[in-house]
Amino acid sequence: MSDTAEQAQDGHEPEQVQAGREPEQVQAGHQPEQVQAGREPEQVSDEERRIQRRERRIAAYRGAERSLARPGFLGTLRERLALLETVSDLYDLDETSDIYGNGIVEALEKKVAGLLGTEAAAFFPTGTMAQQVALRCWAGRTGDPTVALHGLAHPELHERNAFTQVSGLRPVRMTSEPRLPTADEVRDFDEPFGALMLELPLRDAGFVLPSWEELVEVVEAARERDAVVHFDGARLWESTVHFGRPLEEIAGLADSVYVSFYKSLDGYGGAALAGPKTLVDEAKAWRHRYGGTVFQQFPTALSALAGLERELPRLPEYVAHARVVADALREGFAAAGVPWARVHPEVPHTHEFQVWLPYDVEVVSEAAIRQAEETKTLLFGDAWDQKGPGLAATEVSVRAAGLEWTPDDVTAAVADFVSRLGSDFPVPDPAVAQRHRRIRDQNS
Repeated sequence: MSDTAEQAQDGHEPEQVQAGREPEQVQAGHQPEQVQAGREPEQVSDEERRIQRRERRIAAYRGAERSLARPGFLGTLRERLALLETVSDLYDLDETSDIYGNGIVEALEKKVAGLLGTEAAAFFPTGTMAQQVALRCWAGRTGDPTVALHGLAHPELHERNAFTQVSGLRPVRMTSEPRLPTADEVRDFDEPFGALMLELPLRDAGFVLPSWEELVEVVEAARERDAVVHFDGARLWESTVHFGRPLEEIAGLADSVYVSFYKSLDGYGGAALAGPKTLVDEAKAWRHRYGGTVFQQFPTALSALAGLERELPRLPEYVAHARVVADALREGFAAAGVPWARVHPEVPHTHEFQVWLPYDVEVVSEAAIRQAEETKTLLFGDAWDQKGPGLAATEVSVRAAGLEWTPDDVTAAVADFVSRLGSDFPVPDPAVAQRHRRIRDQNS
């Protein structure tokens, strides 16, 4: 399960509850509510199926006694508000609340700048806005609105062409391979660009990261072309284990960095743009123009401070245990007799990774939900994507709730999950399997 919800305005449903990414088929003996109410199956629209699956997934999550992660955003309003009852040790609650970005918002900005080792930082209500503003500011400085990025980057897939439609930027795809761009691809790209944007980790490729040496080479290649480097660091917080470097050293490679407060830190929302003071000052002016200087933001700012204090120090532990879970999943599927299964990356780069299985989406989706409903154990809480004929993939996130899972717990849950899939294992199209192996080889 992924750790966060993508912004609704991006047209991207919460990652853990993306029920609408595939049409729902219902296995025998488990009829949808609409059929139970007397409606014929053909009368149920795809949208109704998506809503139904989403509701079942959330209900299964809330009813589960065991899960690998319990992201706060799926909690009730009462549970979310309870977070603010435990923040008195993080900030003086007797101070005047913020107005248009002062007070606690400024305190949060200062803390982020300190963590990332930058001169300044600016709070933004969304990462979508933060990155548009950052790259718009850089375009004004370089004189080039062209932004080189990955074909699987968030702005390309989940932001409704906001770079072009809103900010006058010109995104160009450096590569669409399921890995970060290489230094040679940066050097040899066949047209000029003013900024290189790197998403670290690259979520839609499997939360993958380059090696530290590869990242340094890519940044150097961009600088050779007189381009600035911007990190989409929505999940940068958890990259320290893979890189073996502290946050400030990682962020120090880039000219500017965006970080999220809700994806891994479990805040209510919000983001920050960090970099040189002159850039941040200009970004705050554009934040105002974009409507992002909100009257009061203290609940979100307090939740961000709580995440930085309580979740950030635990992320390395989550990453380490995600690797234990990944090994156990792989062993569990092999022991259960699944013809082939893929945990990607083989050694997770963060506390999130993908699982690929040779089944149609409706089969694995139904099995995952029913397992949680019937056993109160939620192994796969995210939606499944159709990756090809008879091939599905989902995301797995390991957080505090998952730390109590032993390898035996995982393999036992896998065995129960597989028992709900049926005995017929569809064989995926050879071309799809070949692509699957290529992804494995490129990122293992």
